[in-house]
Amino acid sequence: MVRVSFVDETTSGERREAWHLEIFEERITLREIIRRRIFQEVAEHNATRPEVFRGLVQPGDTERTLNGHRVHAHRRVDAEEQFAKAVEAFGRNGFLVLVDDRQVEDLDAEIALRIDTEITFLKLVPLVGG
Repeated sequence: MVRVSFVDETTSGERREAWHLEIFEERITLREIIRRRIFQEVAEHNATRPEVFRGLVQPGDTERTLNGHRVHAHRRVDAEEQFAKAVEAFGRNGFLVLVDDRQVEDLDAEIALRIDTEITFLKLVPLVGG
């Protein structure tokens, strides 16, 4: 089992450590890493129901705020929908993924994980609605 660090960055230089996730596999595809990240952040959001959603992609009916995206009426966020938006955004270069400072360009690329692997999501454009 490895503990992977997820970091969010923007092209303006803003860097925010998202959180850590324990992964049991030593090799995993980028698509699966994104799926696990999305499902974890949505599960945490739905469990606590904060006003602001802090995730990789903005749910469709939210408004952007300084620290995230304000969710209207505390609705539940759909993990499958968020995952589909993230995959689509990756495909159109809405964000880049760096694994230990090496860019991964293929969702189906297999990544070897180490104990101190850092995965950076570099957001290139605001991901409004995906």
